[in-house]
Amino acid sequence: MKLPALKPVNVGLLGIGTVGGGTFAVLLRNQEEIARRAGCAITMKMVADKDTEKARQLVGERAIVTADAYEVVNHPEIDIVVELIGGTTVAKELILKAIVNGKHVVTANKALLAQYGNEIFAAAQKEDLMVAFEAAVGGGIPIIKSLREGLTANRIEWIAGIINGTSNFILSEMREKGTSFAAALEAAQRMGYAEADPTFDVEGIDAAHKLTIMSAIGFGIPMQFKAAYTEGISKLSQEDIRHAEDLGYRIKLLGIAKRKSKGIELRVHPTLIPARRLIANVEGVMNAILVKGDAVGQTMYYGAGAGAEPTASAVVADLVDVARMLRADPEHRVPHLAFQPGQLSKISILPMGEVETAYYLRLRVLDRPGVLADITRILADLHISIEAMVQKEPEKGEDKVDIIMITHLTVEKNVDAAIKKIEGLPVVVGAVVRIRLEQLS
Repeated sequence: MKLPALKPVNVGLLGIGTVGGGTFAVLLRNQEEIARRAGCAITMKMVADKDTEKARQLVGERAIVTADAYEVVNHPEIDIVVELIGGTTVAKELILKAIVNGKHVVTANKALLAQYGNEIFAAAQKEDLMVAFEAAVGGGIPIIKSLREGLTANRIEWIAGIINGTSNFILSEMREKGTSFAAALEAAQRMGYAEADPTFDVEGIDAAHKLTIMSAIGFGIPMQFKAAYTEGISKLSQEDIRHAEDLGYRIKLLGIAKRKSKGIELRVHPTLIPARRLIANVEGVMNAILVKGDAVGQTMYYGAGAGAEPTASAVVADLVDVARMLRADPEHRVPHLAFQPGQLSKISILPMGEVETAYYLRLRVLDRPGVLADITRILADLHISIEAMVQKEPEKGEDKVDIIMITHLTVEKNVDAAIKKIEGLPVVVGAVVRIRLEQLS
């Protein structure tokens, strides 16, 4: 039986900045194609932005413009509210108000979902409403839909991704041009890839927000951002990037989530990856995510992780999804976190000390007989075995040398203990540099 065509779906947009402007442009440009896919027209009826003059220049007479976002979420004719203002205060209030008012929500706000997603999804579930968030992770890469639907037959074993373009650009600059972190960051800011305050990007917080969301969908657990381990790239030196390259590795800021027998690993940190891996060759501001499922094996998703139209692509795809599902019985919609709300697992996030991985260690020591024996004895006592080791030649007139070690898989707390003991040796100069290593095979 052919279903009757749906009446147009009216959208209210909160924030018409870079992504909001891209969303409006894509909806307008592809409106005929979008209607054919959705089964109905999707119309931008209202736009809320503090800069009403700029908003009117962008939308003209095609939509009502207001400075009051609550006017949008309270409007009786708005079916879907698109939240693109960011932040975790006003945005949260607006989304919850929209849900109370019976409106579906599309958002690109990863920080909000990582921290308050459990509350927001519960509110939407209670009202039989949808909250769609493809644009919150990976820009234009359809990773949320892939995890939630495309890989639904699989038990997800692990997820690992380059999910912050700013950090990836900085690391690419450091490797390719031999620049310092500070110089690479300055280049990123000059080109508009990094904010004036780049903390969220370079310290791994943005990546941890995105990883929290992916892990919830991949493993069927609640959002647990506060349990994620986060370490950024600001302390990385050119020296370690060069040593990694010499050993056949590249350093990337990875978000890693792994299912283990005792719990879930949830961590963001600089990571050595074998240079032959595809993901190790993702450069510039591009994103890439690997997902390992028990049935499908390893899959990779690559594309632009930010930008006006790549992110708008994901926002509009969510609008189409919501429009398609408006006629569906709420019980037969795809759940927000892929698993039925009552079926989320209580499996805990492992503390970082229980994480098992391999390590790159760089030690600066006095060039004396017996030094290596003392260090290897400490490692052996803590059940840490060495896969590879390089001792650099001392520079002319220097009595200090660098020793670089790659360990086999071991537990983080053992490495912590070993580093503490090694740094206590009188022949060791300064702190031991530790970077985690993943084979991703």
